[in-house]
Amino acid sequence: MSAPWEMICGLEVHVQLATRSKLFCSCGTDGFGASPNSRICPVCTGQPGVLPVLNGEAAKLAVKAALALGCEIRDESIFARKNYFYPDLPKAYQISQYEKPLAENGALAVAAKDVPSKTVGLQRIHMEEDAGKLLHAIGSEELDYSLVDFNRAGIPLVEIVSKPDIRSSQEAYAYLQALKEILQFAGVSRCDMEKGEMRVDANISMRRTGEPFGTRVEIKNLNSFKAVRDALDYESRRQTAALEKGARVVQETRLWDADAQATAPMRSKEEAHDYRYFPDPDLPPLRTPRSLVEAMRRELPELPEARRRRFVEEYGLSNSIAEVLTSSREMADYVDAVAAITNPVTATPVAGNLIATVLLGILSERNLDLSRCLESVPPESLGKLTLMIADGRVSKSMGKDILAEMLASGRSPEEILRDSGGGQVQDVAQLAQWVRAAIKQSPRAVADVKSGKERAIGAIVGAAMKLSQGKANPAILNKLIKEEILK
Repeated sequence: MSAPWEMICGLEVHVQLATRSKLFCSCGTDGFGASPNSRICPVCTGQPGVLPVLNGEAAKLAVKAALALGCEIRDESIFARKNYFYPDLPKAYQISQYEKPLAENGALAVAAKDVPSKTVGLQRIHMEEDAGKLLHAIGSEELDYSLVDFNRAGIPLVEIVSKPDIRSSQEAYAYLQALKEILQFAGVSRCDMEKGEMRVDANISMRRTGEPFGTRVEIKNLNSFKAVRDALDYESRRQTAALEKGARVVQETRLWDADAQATAPMRSKEEAHDYRYFPDPDLPPLRTPRSLVEAMRRELPELPEARRRRFVEEYGLSNSIAEVLTSSREMADYVDAVAAITNPVTATPVAGNLIATVLLGILSERNLDLSRCLESVPPESLGKLTLMIADGRVSKSMGKDILAEMLASGRSPEEILRDSGGGQVQDVAQLAQWVRAAIKQSPRAVADVKSGKERAIGAIVGAAMKLSQGKANPAILNKLIKEEILK
């Protein structure tokens, strides 16, 4: 029997750098949602006689991205002109890097629930400017037209090119998630895909396992991780079906149609020589001294995987909770701020579970972002609530209710607890009254406990909690019930 078909995939990810101005001029990068062509100047619209001046902050962020991804950084890289005509490219060339990119030979560890752990190699990272954006207006045949908005033209990008190490759409999805996390943690980019700050081109071919690589097809401008996954799944099926019939796969560029859930031909695939790359005569070589590289290395924060391990080892959190709490740098910093107030050994796991299971659930339900949480529930307040739960003054159930009220009102946990009539009841005499009443209400559960079915004690604890209106300490209730039934 023939070997099974195998996907060979590499991704080219374009990421907008988090600068305030464009790559070669002082126009702002805040043009998304602004009036069309309101963030432009003679430089980014390619007027005759203008000269580009490199944005030094963009170069620093590009170096930081390369370091975060384990790349080797060149002492000298070259800006080149990539020549092609397109209506949203006013100069008829794009300033990019080709033969001597900023960085090469990185690696990204990929691990996800349904994906075996692996390392995807990174071929290169280079800097380039973005093009503008075409806006298509479809009317009658006489009025069909397109408009161009140059607000995005000249915005600084890094293009991160992986090696063809990806073997499934699930691996591609996990790779992109890991890449986005690292770039956000490093402060390189916000990676807001809705604003076009992270876009993906996918190169895919199919082969029989163990055979040479097949003819690759490029899928352009994928603007969501789901689109990448769906497009790769479709294209792998399309190419496999053609190869099974003995047909030839054509090397070309295709577009993803999300409505049709299919790719469609866009143009024949260009090779590097089609772009007639040559060094840009207006820009000197970009020299990256070792002192700058080391300064950027010192600025790197603790990256997601390292922080996940620390949350497990230092704070006693489970792997799944640690993964949720490191989904963004803002969230991870919030957890560290709470942990600075609590005792990591005893209280921080309580805080971690509150954030991951209660707080994030409320934010999602109410369609709020984390910034709202930081306003209403600062780390000091959540730290105090966590300690109240850890030392038994508040039950976990009450803690959830108090947290919801804190988020809604911004009040402190002490105020909310006081106004609710106090915390968890721990007075043994009062608890014993509830226990005796609960035992009378639960004869079947009592009989089960006496016959050795100890799990039945939960029903009696529940009855006692109901009698106490949720104010009883469940641990003490459990102990008193056992003593009363088994004495």
